[in-house]
Amino acid sequence: MQTYKVEITETNAKAQLIDESFNRPVMVDFWADWCGPCKSLMPILEKLAEEYAGDFLLAKVNADEQGMIAAQFGVRSLPTVMIIKDGRPIDGFVGAQPELEVRRLLDKYLPKPWDKFLAEGLHLQEQDDHAGALVVLKEAYATSNQRADIACALAETYIALNRIDEAGEILAKVRLADQGADYQHVKAKLELAQNAEKAPEIHALELQLQAEPDNQDVKYQLAIQYSQHNYPKEALELLYQLLQKNLAARDGEVRKTFTDVLAVLGKKDPLAMEYQRKLYSLLY
Repeated sequence: MQTYKVEITETNAKAQLIDESFNRPVMVDFWADWCGPCKSLMPILEKLAEEYAGDFLLAKVNADEQGMIAAQFGVRSLPTVMIIKDGRPIDGFVGAQPELEVRRLLDKYLPKPWDKFLAEGLHLQEQDDHAGALVVLKEAYATSNQRADIACALAETYIALNRIDEAGEILAKVRLADQGADYQHVKAKLELAQNAEKAPEIHALELQLQAEPDNQDVKYQLAIQYSQHNYPKEALELLYQLLQKNLAARDGEVRKTFTDVLAVLGKKDPLAMEYQRKLYSLLY
């Protein structure tokens, strides 16, 4: 767990003010016991340090006891607050400020929630946990207002899950100005996936269903093949069509297969949530 706040001395100044600023922003609060505004500001800073849970380090410098450090940073009045990033002061203010203003200052330099989701999603991708990555990348995509790099990561996850249509829908929304190298890389993956041949048994059943669109047994067998070859959307749609005609189709086997596919996707998967709602609409 990262430290939220630290008292600065000459012994730890370099490590906590300079070195640490290459890992995360450091908010330095220069204060003194005799300073009334310092005492009103400090609780705000400490509250935010706890709230942001280590996204930044609150470094408190008693200017009376650490006069050399205060002088090195050119502090002339108290309280003085500075933001240090990558080894140098980049922003700050003098005098007590309301909480809203301090938040606005921090928000300029702290990672946004969607950046955290993106980092988590990319890590899960590396671990081949594409179902887990889908959940957090979907959240990142929505909260970031469909940022292009996040769209590419999300589309890549859909491709890994063999959900080709959904990957295409995501990439289609990326603006031309944002279609850089990452976009082209994922687009190439999508095109390869679109051109890949399906398993022979799937292809045969698809042709049979085209010839016999009302053949419920063929529809069910094709749904099984879809689920086994990682085409969950196609499987769920066919199973849903069967359940629309008869909730107890094949003595409940269709409904069980439907819920099994949902279970494999996971409760938080958007596709699972969509078809869970469709099932509820049939039940109730």
